[in-house]
Amino acid sequence: MSSTTDESTGIWATIKGAPLPVKALLVGVFVNKLGWFLQVFLVLFLTTSKGFTDVQAGTALGIYGGGSVIGLIIGGSLSDKVGPRAAVMISMFGMAAFVLGIAYVPSYTAVLIVVALAGAVGQFYRPASAALLTELTPKNRQVMIFAVYRLAMNLGTTAAPLIGAALVAISWNLLFIGEALAALAYATVAIIALPGRKPPAVADDTVDDTAAPEPKGGYLAVLRDYKYVLFLVCMFINAAIYMQYLAVLPLHMKSEGLSTWWFSAVVALNGFIVITCELLVTKVVQHWPARIVAIIGFVLLGGGLAFYALPGGVAIFVIGTLLWTLAEIIAGPTMFAYPGMAARPKLLGRYVGSAHAMFGLGSALGPFLGVWVWNNAGTRVWVWCGVAGAIGVVLAYFGMSSGADTAAEEPAVDITPASEPLPSESS
Repeated sequence: MSSTTDESTGIWATIKGAPLPVKALLVGVFVNKLGWFLQVFLVLFLTTSKGFTDVQAGTALGIYGGGSVIGLIIGGSLSDKVGPRAAVMISMFGMAAFVLGIAYVPSYTAVLIVVALAGAVGQFYRPASAALLTELTPKNRQVMIFAVYRLAMNLGTTAAPLIGAALVAISWNLLFIGEALAALAYATVAIIALPGRKPPAVADDTVDDTAAPEPKGGYLAVLRDYKYVLFLVCMFINAAIYMQYLAVLPLHMKSEGLSTWWFSAVVALNGFIVITCELLVTKVVQHWPARIVAIIGFVLLGGGLAFYALPGGVAIFVIGTLLWTLAEIIAGPTMFAYPGMAARPKLLGRYVGSAHAMFGLGSALGPFLGVWVWNNAGTRVWVWCGVAGAIGVVLAYFGMSSGADTAAEEPAVDITPASEPLPSESS
């Protein structure tokens, strides 16, 4: 590969060369994640401020997670039907309203309803944002732009608990007001800077009338893409075993007589490496075939978690964490960019939404499965994580493209700016 190509897909070249809507989207997502308080503080709010039991609070958190998975599926369909910009606006305005409602609804039943709606509506934006990044970014820069997108989200979610703790020290209501304002900020970005989509009736006369019609069946059309279904299973497995660092790892370290400080240290090590190194690693691996990147990721993820089964104390936990962290920074951007590469243009939102939903489902079910295996089989849970990683290798080999994806070469969805281009766009 030529050095010119390498430079054109570098970190700063990708950010600088991104159109204004992409830059605005990245800023909007970052600001929105700065206000990501609800999932972090929901249990504390319901137990300390509302007076509900631990079980009731945990149930509410689980319902929020379930609503989030459903919201990702709906968000993908919504993005295809009304366009990413409208889907983001609906998501953020709805999230602002429901988050504020949680603080004021009078009964536990009402809390569950509003929490479920907040979880669902608040996730509409994710498939829409990812679809828009795909539509507006050249193919050779898509993995890098998703790495930048992940960085924006990681920075926001890292800072959010600290900001939330400061707000809670003043008032619980201020916490919910803060999250609502963050959502409204992203909605404002969508209104001002994100592009709208031309309805079919106003498409210009140069459009080829012989082009393939919009595929029928919605998500059923996605499921008919059997190779992509294998990739969706990859996303589920990836998330399910990845989440064991939050579910089983603290239990294992505690059983070894290690303090909570050691667990916090290895989690912080992961976060530090992801934030500081992912873009640099992506600069190299973005040029590799997506299937190869995913296979390497599963080998390192499954191997890193299986490494925890070995005796050796703190060193084993540190080395294992380094291995699966390397998996995250190598494969993460590619795995989340791949749905846009594999999608049929008229189903872009659904392809993206289904991938996010499967990752969300794995994130929700993984901790329950991991703790159950830990309680029944002890450290063998890590061996099973290694086996799951090996299954992921096989699924990635058969389910992902080995080279240039033909579907991704079809024309992107027709979009037009929501307003007149700014001077910086016309240069």
